[in-house]
Amino acid sequence: MNKPLFVATLISLSALGLAGCAKKEAPPEPVRAVRTITVSGSETVAAHEYAAEIRARTESRLGFRVGGKLQSRSVNLGDSVRAGQLLAQLDGQDLRLGQDAARAALAAAQTNLDQASADYKRFKELRDQGFIGAAELERRETAMKTARAQLDQAKAQASVQGNQAGYASLVADAAGVVTAVEAEPGQVVGAGTPVVRLAHDGPRDAVFSVPEDRVGAVRQLLGKVDAITLQPWGTGDSVKATVREIAAAADPVTRTFLVKADLGKAAVRLGQTASVRVAGQAVAGVIRLPLTAVAEAKGQTVVWLLDRGQMAVRSQPVVVAGADGNTVVIRQGVKPGDEVVVAGTHMLTAGLKVKPFVEVASAAPKVIPASASMPAPVASN
Repeated sequence: MNKPLFVATLISLSALGLAGCAKKEAPPEPVRAVRTITVSGSETVAAHEYAAEIRARTESRLGFRVGGKLQSRSVNLGDSVRAGQLLAQLDGQDLRLGQDAARAALAAAQTNLDQASADYKRFKELRDQGFIGAAELERRETAMKTARAQLDQAKAQASVQGNQAGYASLVADAAGVVTAVEAEPGQVVGAGTPVVRLAHDGPRDAVFSVPEDRVGAVRQLLGKVDAITLQPWGTGDSVKATVREIAAAADPVTRTFLVKADLGKAAVRLGQTASVRVAGQAVAGVIRLPLTAVAEAKGQTVVWLLDRGQMAVRSQPVVVAGADGNTVVIRQGVKPGDEVVVAGTHMLTAGLKVKPFVEVASAAPKVIPASASMPAPVASN
């Protein structure tokens, strides 16, 4: 090979290699389209929502008035019962034996009184005839009074033992629904130990808890008819309720106050979950923004403001006062007249050039005549 030609070829290849290793310039970042709204102050009513449960106005934890072994339980969870219906039964053998003993003691006391009364009658006749002294008659009278007192005591004891035997049967005090079962057959229960929990038929309450900083506002609604609104879950109907009771002290664990609201004759189900909405006072000049306008940057809550002069965005820290549905209430950071980006905030950086988003109308579909869309028929031989 010709030496000058070889050198020229080598130089050309080296130049191409160096050109391939040269750093390429990054393409310019595209101008993003953003959707914005102009901030304006408005009047709003601050409202707070709490989760509530529908409960019976009266709910009793029923238990036996005597202790013993639970022999049977005739109701289960969710059963509807009527007043006087048998709920559970104890083994009452010992109670029946005690009742028999009390009856025997009563019979003995009655016999003793009859004997003392007959003795007193005979000794009174002897005293009238002068055969005995007054002291002897007084002793017979005292014995008769003692026997009568013993009879009264035996009667009372027999009544107590009869009641004890009757307490071996647990019956419903009122009509209602069994909401809990707390003892099973074969279990030995003490006097007063709950066996079943009964929610009485009748008025229903919405029970919910409020924090300490809101209990004062709720207390102002106490007794005001239809002061709060109840929204049962799974239904589109709202119910008005009246606050009738507020706990005097906070719960030691949750530090919240229990509130009960009367639902009147509302058609709600026992145990149903609902949302309670408590409206506050109207506040003027409140700034509300969509949830999509709020982002987080470096541990701060921010929104992105659009500078129309430079068509660029910058972040602005804000203080959020609360949420209401799909909007947030801004306490500090923006003012009426600011233009806030409400879509695509996660793609923005400080100083990024943007352009307003323009809604593009979808083109109408082209209609092809039926005559043009069908091919001409081909004649067959």
